[in-house]
Amino acid sequence: MKLCAISVDLDEIPHYYRIHGLGEAPPSHAVYDVAFERLEDFARSERLPLTWFAIGADLSREPNAEALARALKRGDEIGNHSQNHLYDLTRRELREQAREVSEGAEAIARATGERPSGFRAPGYTVSDALLATLAEQGYAYDSSVFPCPSYYAAKAAKLLSYRLRRRRSSAVLDTPAVLAAPTRPYRVGRPYWTRGHGLAELPIQVTPGARLPFIGTTLALAGPDGARLLCRSLLLEPLVNLELHGLDALGAGDGLEVLAKHQPDLRIAAARKLEAFSAAASLLRRAGYSFVRLDEAARLCVRD
Repeated sequence: MKLCAISVDLDEIPHYYRIHGLGEAPPSHAVYDVAFERLEDFARSERLPLTWFAIGADLSREPNAEALARALKRGDEIGNHSQNHLYDLTRRELREQAREVSEGAEAIARATGERPSGFRAPGYTVSDALLATLAEQGYAYDSSVFPCPSYYAAKAAKLLSYRLRRRRSSAVLDTPAVLAAPTRPYRVGRPYWTRGHGLAELPIQVTPGARLPFIGTTLALAGPDGARLLCRSLLLEPLVNLELHGLDALGAGDGLEVLAKHQPDLRIAAARKLEAFSAAASLLRRAGYSFVRLDEAARLCVRD
């Protein structure tokens, strides 16, 4: 069994301003108003389902809620990305963590008529307490753990540079112990980077050996040829869990010129990035992979 699941985190533009310490973002709904349709077109052209991870607070805007309802009706999955996308969620009090999870789920249920069964933490940062909260609230799986040394090092360096320049970023650095987590689907133990009998975890994809990140930003920067090269290193993996962001279908020309100065992947045309994603999907299909939603992947890949 060879499966591929493609998910999209629907973080709107203000979250990137907060990451880079840029202050208040100008009004923008580019992720839902522009990127969503581009990613839908990509999915239709490649004949694959998507799992969308939505932030509950964004769904008070009617066009956003309607977009998710249509996606669910077409057969996509809607996952919970928390209520407010607090990057320091795991550092908040337990009651606030539980509220962020439950309110995000309630917002999705109001918008779509269906409660989510999967969760992705803001900034990929989880903890034993947060995962226990998910289990208590009846989630089938989490997909947040990112055991990627190069990503971790790059994030640490960026946050240090912001600190030295006295630029306040909302991002936080996870424990380095996460780098020891399994790279394939597993049930979490305590601590969560070990195997156990807890919630199903579908880690964010890394390549075997070097554990290079196989995510939308990497493929966008690599281009179609680089995306195929990275794909070939994954052809023995039972599950390829490709995580994208809505930003991956946008470019500086979408009114994001200021953010593009700090976000290098925005300097690449959206069409070029989508071409890289299509190159990866096509290669995986030719290699015998079947495309599924993450909830389906959790059922098929994680055993008791």
